[in-house]
Amino acid sequence: MADTIADTRRLYTKPQNLNDAYGPPSNFLEIDVSNPQTIGVGRGKYTTYEVRLKTNLPIFKLKESSVRRRYSDFEWLRAELERESKVVVPPLPGKALIRQLPFRGGDGIFEDSFIEERRQGLEQFLNKVAGHPLAQNERCLHMFLQDESVDKNYTPSKVRQA
Repeated sequence: MADTIADTRRLYTKPQNLNDAYGPPSNFLEIDVSNPQTIGVGRGKYTTYEVRLKTNLPIFKLKESSVRRRYSDFEWLRAELERESKVVVPPLPGKALIRQLPFRGGDGIFEDSFIEERRQGLEQFLNKVAGHPLAQNERCLHMFLQDESVDKNYTPSKVRQA
């Protein structure tokens, strides 16, 4: 058997300048879920979250957007992605059914600690989903991130790059 010697020469790389090191990244996608607001009273009470997007990816029509979404909108997005895409969709933070019991006492799902925990989970969920190249082609994701309201009667389709 012939002896083989591994090639240990380094690939030639272009020297990095200050603009490369500290300039804007070539491709970026930042999604923040923030500013929770609880709306309504009694059984009509719910919490909305601000979903902010900043990107330079050409697949997104808007480079910056900000919309408000409630937990049920996140559930809709997850169900649509599971139904329409070939992406393994991560779970959402739980429904917290025990916190909704009327005799439990306290604010239940409207406690600040629960809302913050849920906000972090929703942000992780969105960043995982939106970071996936196949999910980025789904119209439901674009509608969720960039349209003022979610049209739950939309026709599922793929987004074409501009």
